[in-house]
Amino acid sequence: MAERLGPRFSIIEEGQSGRTTVWDDPVEGDKNGLRYLPACLESHMPLDLVILMLGTNDLKARFSLTTLDIALGVERLVQVILKSGCGVDGAPPAIILAAPPPINPLDDVGLEMFYGGHEKSASLAQRYKAVAERWGCGFLDVGAVIAVDAADGIHYSEDAHRRLGYAMAEHVLNTRQLEG
Repeated sequence: MAERLGPRFSIIEEGQSGRTTVWDDPVEGDKNGLRYLPACLESHMPLDLVILMLGTNDLKARFSLTTLDIALGVERLVQVILKSGCGVDGAPPAIILAAPPPINPLDDVGLEMFYGGHEKSASLAQRYKAVAERWGCGFLDVGAVIAVDAADGIHYSEDAHRRLGYAMAEHVLNTRQLEG
């Protein structure tokens, strides 16, 4: 993404393995995105744009969540960003809500912790798109750009990361043009 956008853009990555939208993980510990987000936004302000892509870890069977629950969790994060005042001159930053790609079926990867997640993950993009429309966010269906790595079933290959970065850069440039 940085390569495609060039030096005019500064990209701050805030990924964390296992992070959920708003849920406490009793096994993996402090991975709750809602608790982390306000301090993260404040520490990097002012921000022109926030790209939000969470939800895959919410598919873990231990949470027993529906796709509506996951979308409501990501919607809560969108609300926090919009109310944060972390944009230029205290305005809200633009947001691109990215729906994670569907994960592979359990039999393909043997990841029992994600049992039932494949079916749920297939409809996350539809739910996320509705959230983005409701709050005036940009939207990217990552599953239309890449698929998860066949060997892993959840994460992305190096090539998929590259293709996603290029697609996200194009989306960022298009979003910036729409804003003027």
